[in-house]
Amino acid sequence: MDKKVLLSTLWIFLTMNFIFCDVFTLMYSEDLKNLLDGKVGDMQITQEFLLGYAFMMEIPMLMVLLSRLLNYKSNRILNLIFGVLLAITQLWSLTVGNSTLHYWFFSMIEIATCIGIVWTAWNWKNVEIVIE
Repeated sequence: MDKKVLLSTLWIFLTMNFIFCDVFTLMYSEDLKNLLDGKVGDMQITQEFLLGYAFMMEIPMLMVLLSRLLNYKSNRILNLIFGVLLAITQLWSLTVGNSTLHYWFFSMIEIATCIGIVWTAWNWKNVEIVIE
């Protein structure tokens, strides 16, 4: 499979898991009460918090597009950087507050997907066909 297509598909899968995890969180009454009180775990939800979260969530959506459009070198570098960054961020998020079972479930899938992105980008070799 073309690596650009594979990476783009993995970013789509990751984005969908982020979205559905957040939707499921709204269905859990304790988390919903905290959200309505302006809190995520022990953190206060502010405009700055939401802007930071928006930037983080824009990364996988942007990588869906960039994985298909960028040249080999830039593509590989950004997939490595953002795959590692989002895996670390997701691991860190499990240490904040009391995570629910659904959050752990989605987080394990999200972390595994980030590892898959990093593994794919790391092992991607730019093979040029030379015709003599």
